[in-house]
Amino acid sequence: MIENISNLPPWIFSLVGLVFGLAVGSFANVCIARLPKKQSVVSPPSHCPQCRTPIRAADNIPLISYLLLKGRCRQCGQNISLIYPAIELVTGLLMAAVFYRFGFSWVCLIFAIVVPALVIITVIDIEHQIIPDVITLPGIAFGLAAGSYLNGWLDSVIGLALGGGMFWLLAEGYFRLKGAMGMGGGDIKYIAAAGALMGWVQVLFIIFIGALAGGIFGGLGIAFKKLNFLSRIPFGPFLALATLISIFFGGPIVDWYINTFMPKPL
Repeated sequence: MIENISNLPPWIFSLVGLVFGLAVGSFANVCIARLPKKQSVVSPPSHCPQCRTPIRAADNIPLISYLLLKGRCRQCGQNISLIYPAIELVTGLLMAAVFYRFGFSWVCLIFAIVVPALVIITVIDIEHQIIPDVITLPGIAFGLAAGSYLNGWLDSVIGLALGGGMFWLLAEGYFRLKGAMGMGGGDIKYIAAAGALMGWVQVLFIIFIGALAGGIFGGLGIAFKKLNFLSRIPFGPFLALATLISIFFGGPIVDWYINTFMPKPL
């Protein structure tokens, strides 16, 4: 039975991942709305944020219900934010990519758990400039367990210590120099979890890509006068983006860099 599933065409896995991801994206919307307020993501059931009417099962089908209802609450007629179907769609597409890339495997299961968490972290950090401990602290434990399977326990532990340690030193140094927080604790815990999951080489890659993406975004914001040098920019979305790049392309990119720029043994 398992062999038959493993031999299915990749596009079938992608379709399963898309459908599964849309459903997970619906749950991600609940997490995004409630976790910053420290509310339960289980109770009460989903409801309209305007009239508070519970949403019927038939009106809670990811993406489809939004289209059928034309973006309005069935009860009060208020517009439903486009962010809800957008998060469902993004999560679905990312999950389809995970299923396509990794197939029927434990690696697929690991990243099928990680990817929705990255979506949740990104949106919450953009809206509230926080990364909730309820995600990062279990993420560290999960990262150690999953990272030990992916890369070995030593690589996982070093990745955790290197990523978290580097960010802690940066935050501590900035605080001592400026007397203010330059990096949130959520970023430190996030990169510790990412390092535990991906290992020490990939956590350096994630930090580099995250800093590069953040720098480009900040530079463009200043150039177009949307930001200034004192603007606070949440770093979580750039770290999440860098983690996604690491998951799908990190290995080949690092191998290319080593083969191209590192000195060859004599």
